[in-house]
Amino acid sequence: MLVVPAIVGTMALPAYAFMPGGESFGASGTFSLSKAEAQDVEVSSLVNGAPLSSEAYAVETKADMEAARLDQEAKDKAAWAANLASRGSGSYAIYTVKAEGDDYPWWDQTPDDFGGGLSPLRYYYRECVDFVAWRLNRDAGVTSAPWKWDWSNLASGSAHAWADAWESKGWPTSSEPVIGAVAWFPYNHVAYVQSINSDGSVNIEEYNQNSDHSYHRRTIPASGALYLYPPG
Repeated sequence: MLVVPAIVGTMALPAYAFMPGGESFGASGTFSLSKAEAQDVEVSSLVNGAPLSSEAYAVETKADMEAARLDQEAKDKAAWAANLASRGSGSYAIYTVKAEGDDYPWWDQTPDDFGGGLSPLRYYYRECVDFVAWRLNRDAGVTSAPWKWDWSNLASGSAHAWADAWESKGWPTSSEPVIGAVAWFPYNHVAYVQSINSDGSVNIEEYNQNSDHSYHRRTIPASGALYLYPPG
């Protein structure tokens, strides 16, 4: 019977304890940050002179990334051209500049896209390869049958394969243009080198550059194509 009141009395104690000698801690709710001076943090003046880390991440802008991409693209293209330009060491035909103009004799024939057939050079009418094959014959002084160059002894009907055809025959190719050469583009297109300007740019003539089976003229930088020299 005497134990119960003692337990009740203990449970009724406030939420703080007594120190020896009768002194008590104050309630936790009265703790003062200002008295504890917790906000007074002193920073050494030496910190201001501390060196910044040089290992921080570099920030690359969109312009930087584009410049890097173009630089790498130029290097890749130069390596590609140097590799192809080293192929073939045979002689080649040397021609003088001839007047520009659409002298392709089958300009009015129906192209393959609309059911047309093969030209006398055995390429499809009004394709880039047929036009260039015509020009190689014309420059060699052949403008009628029997033709000097056609599908059987020149290159396939796919312009993409023409550089390999020149290599297999030992005909020279180069990154330097010459008049009468075939300007070869890796996206499956060929054109005829009509002339070279004083600044090094190249005037070319072509058919079907825009998939329209028509004649076009344009000027490209010398680095814009690989040049398949006219066979000797």
